Amino acid sequence: MTNKVRLGAVVLALAACRTNNGTARSVGTVEATEVDIAPLVSARVTRMHVDEGAVVRAGDTLVSLTLSTTQPDIDAKRARLATATAQLKDLQQGARPAELERAAADVRAAEADASRAGSDVKRLEPLARSGTVSAQAYDAAVSAAHAADAKRDAARQAQRLLQEGARPEQIRAARAEVENARAALAASEGTASDLVLTAPVAGVILERHAEPGEILRAGEPALTLGDIAHPWVRIFVDQQAMPTIRVGDPAMAVLDDYPNVRIPGRVVAVRDKAEFTPRVAFTEEERADLVFGVKIDLLDTTGLVKPGLPVTVRVMGSAPRAPGGNGDKPPSVAIPTRP
Repeated sequence: MTNKVRLGAVVLALAACRTNNGTARSVGTVEATEVDIAPLVSARVTRMHVDEGAVVRAGDTLVSLTLSTTQPDIDAKRARLATATAQLKDLQQGARPAELERAAADVRAAEADASRAGSDVKRLEPLARSGTVSAQAYDAAVSAAHAADAKRDAARQAQRLLQEGARPEQIRAARAEVENARAALAASEGTASDLVLTAPVAGVILERHAEPGEILRAGEPALTLGDIAHPWVRIFVDQQAMPTIRVGDPAMAVLDDYPNVRIPGRVVAVRDKAEFTPRVAFTEEERADLVFGVKIDLLDTTGLVKPGLPVTVRVMGSAPRAPGGNGDKPPSVAIPTRP
């Protein structure tokens, strides 16, 4: 969705005249800020909820779009999040009671085997010295005792690990995996929500660019919305009137067909860079047509102000300030008038 200002406005009168009381008068064309309603991703239009000329409020649904991969992607991301959450919960809870009991039983069995193997070695040792038992049989008993001791130690270590639970590093890694899965799901759900285009501001639908079934590229507008509740006009003033106009100065606009209706306004921007009318000045007379653009917001309570209508604007400016002056102290030199 991109904001754009209506271009190509025709300025009916570029020259401004400055009266004795500092009022600048000029003619311009009413404009309205336009907003292109466009998707962020390429998608197919399923429904256009409004037609041209419809009045909408901020947040109203304007266009519904679809992507064939959106819902499957969301389902896959939800499954990934569920798996990661379950793994984190399993690590945080530690071993189940049945697992601890089985580990304890394994330890008891390994300890019994190690004790029995140790007893066999003690019993065979004097017999081996006396020659009653062969050295080979004695060595086999010693090896069996060592293996039983190793099995017992391993069973004890496994029981200790179960009792201690997961390492902090494992829990942190599992928690990070949950956050990654949650972020991925949020991104997919955000893409799905972007397929429903809503009005960013209140206004009127000026143009309808798409129909159901069409595929829109990312950034391709489906509608153009005009913020006609906040009209504005740009006028052009000459070099003599320019020093008297500042941001915040009051203004008054009049429509050609309603000369008795006064529409209040306020100066919101004054261009610092001058321009010529025409753009390229070849003679001294043309160079005298140096003008500055002034943007004025209009407060329309009548409903008569529409984009494209010509209006005559008077800006109630004030005395220009001298360079380096303080506050509103008037300058000590007069502004020369154009011959």
